[in-house]
Amino acid sequence: MSVRELVVLGTASQVPTRRRSHNGYVLRWDGETILFDPGEGTQRQMLLAGVSATDLTRICVTHFHGDHSLGLAGVVQRLSLDRVPHPVRAHFPAGDAEYFERLRHASRFHETAELLPEPVGRDGQRFVTAAGTLEARRLRHPVETYGYRLVEPDQRRILPERLAAYGISGPAVAELLRAGHLDLDGRRVPLEAVSAPRPGQRFAFVMDTGLCDGVYALAEGADLLVIESTFLTEDAALAAEVGHLTAAQAARVAAESGVRRLVLTHFSQRYDSSARTGGAASSAERYAAEARAHFAGELVVAEDLIRVPVPARRGKAPADA
Repeated sequence: MSVRELVVLGTASQVPTRRRSHNGYVLRWDGETILFDPGEGTQRQMLLAGVSATDLTRICVTHFHGDHSLGLAGVVQRLSLDRVPHPVRAHFPAGDAEYFERLRHASRFHETAELLPEPVGRDGQRFVTAAGTLEARRLRHPVETYGYRLVEPDQRRILPERLAAYGISGPAVAELLRAGHLDLDGRRVPLEAVSAPRPGQRFAFVMDTGLCDGVYALAEGADLLVIESTFLTEDAALAAEVGHLTAAQAARVAAESGVRRLVLTHFSQRYDSSARTGGAASSAERYAAEARAHFAGELVVAEDLIRVPVPARRGKAPADA
């Protein structure tokens, strides 16, 4: 069975805390393993999470603020140290390509890995991957920033009982899949007659942004949405000023976009202070409470090193995922 899961490496925002490292997220999706926003300490967090550099097939950077990119240098060098045998593609804002190059060559090392830059130059740009289409959408932040969305193509699921009813088996099944129909004893059996729709799954990754069209475009219909929720509602004005979201805003986006499983992350260090929480509830509980007021689906307040599975396909038993 294929593995589709999110491995959370770090969940802090600008400043790490005693229990939250800087950003870092790994999406395992069948033949693709994508590292998103490698902040400081990513290499170590990968070790703790059991993610090898050899696993990586792509790196996606939303923007070049330090908490989302300063770990890139170490990861790039680790690709060569481990002699990763396959090309690793890197996506990042084209307007800030100079920062990618600086981090890529931040110190001396013997480069053996093949790192292929594929910068994002426009809103809505798409990249073909082994897992589906990777789409980038422009977000609203003081620097050039893109979120990412992975969309698996829709397919059809063969129904064995329908095949049996038509007497179709063996090589005839492969021919039916190839041609989209099968001529059988003077009858044409279309693929639709022996199969059911199998909607492709969707993953969305939204970091540092105020509310904008790009946020909703990325989140629309996502099976799994990873989204920043830097602030609580008491600091909504500050969030708007600096281009960030609150937990309540992130939850409303998820509810309005039909998201199935919501992962909140990128938490401000300010709420770790007992003076701010009053000792009544942990910061994670406060984020959850504010989100729950707007979102009734599956909610995860991320912690470092947790794994979050992509939900089973809509309307299917877990064995069909």
